[in-house]
Amino acid sequence: MDKAYNHLEFEKKIYSLWENSGALTPKIKRGVKPFTIIMPPPNASDNLHIGHARFVAVEDVIIRYHRMLGEPTLWLPGADHAGIETQFVFEKKLKKEGKSRFDYPRETLYQMIWEYVQGNKSNMENQLRVLGASCDWSRNFFTLDPRIVKIVYKTFKKLYDEGLVYRGERIVNYCPRCGTAFSQLEVESKEQDDNLYYLDYGPVTIATARPETIFADVAVAVNPKDEKYKKLIGKTAFIPIVKREIPIIADGLVDIAFGTGALKITPGHDALDFEIGQKHNLTTISVIDEAGKMVNTPEKYIGMKADVARAEVINDLTVLGKIKKTETIHHVVGICYRDKGLLEPVVSKQWFIEVKSLAKAALKAVSSQEVKITSPRFNKIAKHWLKNLRDWNISRQIVWGIRIPAWRCDSCLEWVVTDGKEPAKCPHCSSQKLTQDPDTFDTWFSSGQWPYATLKAIGKEDFEYFYPTSLMETAYDILPFWVLRMIMLGYYETGQPPFHEVLFHGLVRDKEGQKISKSKGNVIDPLVMTQKYGADAVRMSLIWGALVENDIALSEENIRGQRNFANKIWNIARFVLMEPKGKRAKRNNDDKWVLLELSKTIKTITKLLGKYRLNEAAEEIYDFTWHKLADIYLEKTKNRRVEAQPTLDYVLQETLKLLHPFMPFVTEAVWQSAKDRFDSPVLISAAWPK
Repeated sequence: MDKAYNHLEFEKKIYSLWENSGALTPKIKRGVKPFTIIMPPPNASDNLHIGHARFVAVEDVIIRYHRMLGEPTLWLPGADHAGIETQFVFEKKLKKEGKSRFDYPRETLYQMIWEYVQGNKSNMENQLRVLGASCDWSRNFFTLDPRIVKIVYKTFKKLYDEGLVYRGERIVNYCPRCGTAFSQLEVESKEQDDNLYYLDYGPVTIATARPETIFADVAVAVNPKDEKYKKLIGKTAFIPIVKREIPIIADGLVDIAFGTGALKITPGHDALDFEIGQKHNLTTISVIDEAGKMVNTPEKYIGMKADVARAEVINDLTVLGKIKKTETIHHVVGICYRDKGLLEPVVSKQWFIEVKSLAKAALKAVSSQEVKITSPRFNKIAKHWLKNLRDWNISRQIVWGIRIPAWRCDSCLEWVVTDGKEPAKCPHCSSQKLTQDPDTFDTWFSSGQWPYATLKAIGKEDFEYFYPTSLMETAYDILPFWVLRMIMLGYYETGQPPFHEVLFHGLVRDKEGQKISKSKGNVIDPLVMTQKYGADAVRMSLIWGALVENDIALSEENIRGQRNFANKIWNIARFVLMEPKGKRAKRNNDDKWVLLELSKTIKTITKLLGKYRLNEAAEEIYDFTWHKLADIYLEKTKNRRVEAQPTLDYVLQETLKLLHPFMPFVTEAVWQSAKDRFDSPVLISAAWPK
C-alpha cells in the first residue's frame, strides 16, 4: 500500500469493480424478503447539486447496509424529464441564441429538447457513479420511457372511466411568463406590502388590492351576520368607471374584519370569489388573459399588462373621486416556483383529478402507519395536507412531457379519452374529425406512479417480488408534491402502499445556516468537492452532525475533515497489513478489550441503522476507528505485533465492514489491496458483522 490514500487513483476503478461483480443487481429469491428503494429520479437535464448528493449519501448507506445483511437489495435508479423545469431551462438556452420556443413547430421543439436531455442524462448518471451510488443500472428508467408512458396512460384512462378525471372550467394559478397553469401545491407564497384601495360602489364601500379587476366584478358580498349591511342585501351596487349595476348578496365566507366587510366578487380572478360565484350561480368574467394582458374592459385598457392597467385604473378612479382612502396591507401572494414572479388566478379549462377518495385512502394508510412516516413532525404535516387537498389540475400548457391522450371531436365537441392510441372515430357521433389536446401531464402525475410503474415496466416477476417497496427516502420539501401523490396513486392502481416507510432528509445549508443558492454565492458543488477531496469525504460530511430529517450546515472545512478520516482509515490498514496474516495466538487483556469494544460498536451501529439514525451511527464508527482502535489499541500492539496480529486482522476486517456503507471507496480500496486476508472477494458483498 502507498503511504497516502489517493482517491483519484482508486474511485473509478472501484466503481467498475462493483458493477462487474454483479453486486448491484439483486437476484429474486422466493421466500426471502427483499429490501427496495426506488430512487427519486434527478432531473435529466442538469448536473447533480448538493441536495442530490445528500440523498445519494443517505440512501446508499441504507442500501449497502441491507445488502450486507444478505437481503436481495434493489436500488432502482432513474431520470426525470421534469416537465416545465426542463422546458424553462431549454427556453433560456434558446433565448441566449436569440430564439424562442415559438420559432419551432411542436414536434421539432420536442425533438430538440429530447436530444438536449439525452446528452445531459448520461452525464447525470455518470455523476451518480462518481458519488458511489450502488444502484442497479440494469433496471434504470427514464420517465419518458415508452413502457412508463404506457402505464401512465392506462392509469389516466382508468381514472377517467371511473369518473375521477374530469375536464372542467375552474380558477387555476397561471404563470403568464411560463405560459402554463400550476396546481395548488406548486404555488409558492411570498409576503409583501401592497396598497389597499377603498372604492366607492354607491351604497357600499369595498376594499381591494387589485382595482384593475373591477371590470370582472359580478356582485358585492357581505356576511349575513354583519349588522351594518343587513338592509342592503338584495339591493344593488355600482362599479365605478363603467357604472354597471351588480347585486349585493350575503355569504358566510366573507370576512367581516377585512376592509369594510363588503367584498367585491370577481369569480374570474380569485379562488374565494370563484367559490362564492359557483354557490350563487353568478356569471364569470375574465379581464386578464393567459398572457397577463387586459381583455373585456373599456377599450383604453385592452392589451395593457395587468400592472400597467392597475396604475391607469387608479389614476382614472382618482379623477372620478371614487377612491375614498388608501392603506398599506401586508399580505401573502402566490408566486411561480420557477421564476418567482406573481401568478395570475384565471378561469381556464383544464383536466382535473377528483382527489377526495384518493386522499381518504392515503390518509387512512398514514394514520394507521401502513405507510409509516418515520418523523412525527412530517407525519403531522402529511395528514394536514391529505385533509385539505383540492382537486388536482394535471394539465400543463407546455410541449415537453407526456401528452394527454384525449381527443376532441370537431363535430359533436365531446372528448374521447384513450389509453394512448389515437381513436379512429368518435364513439359519440362516429365522426373521424378528432383533434388531440395539446396539453401535457403535470410531471408529478407521471412521477406519482413511479414506484409501481417502474417495477411493472420491468415485468410481472419484479413487480410481484419488489412491490410494495421498503422505503421512500426524499427531501421533505416535496412531501405534498410527490410523496402524497405516490401514496394516493399507488393505492388506487395496485390496492397496496407504494412503500412501507418514508424517510425525509433535510436541506443542505452553508456553514452560517443560510440556504445555498447561486445568488448568495455560497454554492458547494459536490462534483468539484469530490474531485478535490474524494467521494467518501463528501458523503460522510453530508451525514455528519444532524439527523437525516434535519437541515445540515456544510462547509469545505467539514469535507476536508472527513478526507482526513479517510486517510486515517488508510493508515490504520497500512499498519495492520504490513505484517503477514497472523496465526492463532493467546489473547491478552488489550485484545479482549478491543474485541469487546468492537462487539458493542457493532450492536450500537446495527441498532442505529435500523432506526435510520445515520449521523449517530457515523459518529459511533468514527469514534471506534480513530480513538479506540487507532489511538489506544494500535499503540498497545507495537511491542507485541506477532501475538496481536490475529486480533488486528479480525478487527480491521470487521471495522472495514462497519465503515463501508459510509465510506465505500477507501474501504474497498483497502479490502482489494489484501483481499486474500478477508472473508469475501469484494467488500460490497461481505456479510455484515454480528
